[in-house]
Amino acid sequence: MVSGVDVWLNTPNCPYEASGTSGMKAAHNGVVNFSVLDGWWIEGWIEDVTGWSIGPKPDEKISIEEIRTAELRDLYYKLYYIIVPMYYEQKDEWLKLINNSIGMIASYFNSHRMMRYYVTQAYL
Repeated sequence: MVSGVDVWLNTPNCPYEASGTSGMKAAHNGVVNFSVLDGWWIEGWIEDVTGWSIGPKPDEKISIEEIRTAELRDLYYKLYYIIVPMYYEQKDEWLKLINNSIGMIASYFNSHRMMRYYVTQAYL
């Protein structure tokens, strides 16, 4: 379900991200991702260019409790101060994000890349 979606919010508990295909599919439809840095989003994420991250980077050595606190703080801060104001007040900037989502994410994260990766990494 991506029709009518503007932001793809993804908040799994790291490192339990599934394959991430829903966020990739959303990008193919011009939806901007807002996700924890897990799974494919680590590769696809460029802050304020392809979307936004939630919480700390995966290599930060902090407790689970600190991770959850950072995620909550990031989620509400970015929604309130960055995402919602941009969506309603900076349409040109929002359109750049949509174009980046399609151009940078959808052009790279596709079934051709997946098959190439599986063949070269898993089967050869």
